[in-house]
Amino acid sequence: MPTPQSQSQSQSDRILDFAATGMWWEVTKTTEETNGASFEAINIVVSGFEGPPLHIHPHAEEIYSVLEGKLDVYVNGQWRTLGPGETATVPVGVPHTLKNPHPTEVRLINIHQPALDIERMFRRMHRLIADGKLTLPPKSFSATVLISMLFVAHSKEIRSIKPPHLVMGAFAILGKCLGYRLPV
Repeated sequence: MPTPQSQSQSQSDRILDFAATGMWWEVTKTTEETNGASFEAINIVVSGFEGPPLHIHPHAEEIYSVLEGKLDVYVNGQWRTLGPGETATVPVGVPHTLKNPHPTEVRLINIHQPALDIERMFRRMHRLIADGKLTLPPKSFSATVLISMLFVAHSKEIRSIKPPHLVMGAFAILGKCLGYRLPV
């Protein structure tokens, strides 16, 4: 039986606070809980959120299901606004991003399947943001280096299209040469 301390630790492990970027997540199904079949989280995205860089998932699909608010999703060259009850599925290898230009926050379910190592990538990104080392979009040289290193370290899970993966690769190499390190 879990102790109150392990329960609170377990619950705190469920929150990935990317507040500096305009969102936070509550993990609803970990990679371990699904035996790697998927990783699922409820995302809260604030008004004005500019979204991640245009990217692909080379070996997994991603699903956005809006619970509250409106979310703009860019999939394979087209923007689409999703409202409550609407879903967008991004097939393997298709360029996509998202943003919230609407006046209210959006609450959505985000699923990656299969999970691969995407949860670890998001947990590493969370640690960098929590430690004040990373902003999204990157606003400093060190933030650019760290997000590049993160994407390159997890290129099986995610690859940037804009900026190109090769550019991120160059920044990642430079970062390693300069002694930058990602959290474990």
